[in-house]
Amino acid sequence: MSPWISAFRPRTLPLALASILTGGFLAKAAGLFNGPVVALAALTTVLLQILSNLANDYGDSQNGADSVHREGPLRAVQSGAITPAQMKRGMYICGALALASGLLLLWVALGAAGLGLFAGFLALGLAAIWAAVNYTAGSRPYGYAGLGDISVFLFFGIVGVCGTYFLQAGALPLAVLLPAAALGCFATAVLNVNNIRDIKSDVLAGKITIPVRLGPRHARRYHWLLVLLGLGCATVFVALTYHSPWQWLYVLAAPLLLFNAIQVWQRQESLQIDPLLKQMALSTLVFTVLFGVGQVV
Repeated sequence: MSPWISAFRPRTLPLALASILTGGFLAKAAGLFNGPVVALAALTTVLLQILSNLANDYGDSQNGADSVHREGPLRAVQSGAITPAQMKRGMYICGALALASGLLLLWVALGAAGLGLFAGFLALGLAAIWAAVNYTAGSRPYGYAGLGDISVFLFFGIVGVCGTYFLQAGALPLAVLLPAAALGCFATAVLNVNNIRDIKSDVLAGKITIPVRLGPRHARRYHWLLVLLGLGCATVFVALTYHSPWQWLYVLAAPLLLFNAIQVWQRQESLQIDPLLKQMALSTLVFTVLFGVGQVV
C-alpha cells in the first residue's frame, strides 16, 4: 500500500461520512433531500478527515507520541516513509482542497441570496480546518490537553448532522439534535478506543487524553457511557417523532455497539484493543444506515 494511502487512514473515512449520511436521511424523511448538497458535504468531510489524519501523523511524530513505545500501527512520518516536510505539504494541499470543496458546497446550498448564512458557515468551515490541524499539530495541540473528545463530538456529531440537514432544509428542528448527539457519542467512542489503546505511550509523551486523566478502568466506564448515551439519544428521537415501526430498525445495530463496549471492558492489551477501533467505526456506520433507512421507509 502506498504510504500516502496508509497515511489517509481509509478505515476512519466511513466514520467521517456517518454524520453526513444521517443529515441526508433526515432531510429525505422530511421531503427536503438535496443530492448535490449531500455529495459536496460528503466530499468536504472526507477531505477534512484526511487532513486531520495527516496532521495527526505529523503532529504526533513531532511531539513524541509516535515513539517506539506506541503499540498501534506504525505511522508514515514515524517510519520514515514520508518526511515531515512532505507531510506538511500534503496537509496544505488537503486543506486547500477542503476549503475549495466547502466553498462550492455553500454556494450550491445557499447561493448569493444567503450571504449572511454563507459567512457563518464559512467561519464554521474554517474552524473545522483549524480543529483538524491543531488536534495534535501546532504549538499548542488541544488533543494533548484532553479536548479531542469535545471536538469530535461537535464536528462528527452536532455540526456534521445539523449542518448537512440545515443546508438542505434551510431550518433546523430541535429534534435533529438528538441523532446528531448520538453520532457524536459514537464518534467520540471511536476516539476513546484509540486513546485507551495508547494510554502508556501517551503518558510518556505528555499527551493527557481523557483515558490518561481517568485511568484505564474509568476510561472503560466512560466508553460504556458514550455507547449507551448514543443509543439513548436515538431512542428518544424515535419516541418523539414516531410514525412507523421501521424507525426502530436501528436497534439491530445495538448488539454490535454493545459488543464493542463489552470487548473494550474485557481486553487489556493494546494490540488486542486495536481491532476494536475499526469494529466501532463500522458499527457506527451500520447504525447510521439502519437508522436512516428506518426514517425514510
